[in-house]
Amino acid sequence: MLTVEGLECRYGKVIAIRDLSIEVRQGELVTLIGANGAGKSTTLRAISGLVRPARGRITFMGEDITRKPARDILALGIAHCPEGRRVFPYMTVRENLEMGCYLRHDRDEVARDLDRLLARFPILAERSSQAAGTLSGG
Repeated sequence: MLTVEGLECRYGKVIAIRDLSIEVRQGELVTLIGANGAGKSTTLRAISGLVRPARGRITFMGEDITRKPARDILALGIAHCPEGRRVFPYMTVRENLEMGCYLRHDRDEVARDLDRLLARFPILAERSSQAAGTLSGG
């Protein structure tokens, strides 16, 4: 489903990621864990098109997305929600989730996907009508 091969990302002369390879298969849940500065956020930014890799290849569903613009990657269903509570605080949890679907046109499929997401994260289902800004950061 998602493959990262030999990824290298730089900020100027500083190498933030060196020779990273990961594979995420359909249905898998993967967590990136590491110290500050280990490259977790840079990895996600590269996958979502917000950072251009210096080397390596990123494929999603068999399609090379390494050099695609972020908006095209978003249209494929890959989004990056960085830390820092960047939510619409006065909208509900469900409305915030729906905002991530604004490029999608098949409302029935969107509804099915949201139902699956809420089943996977039941606490969000319980709080779906709560204002997102009132949730804790954890």
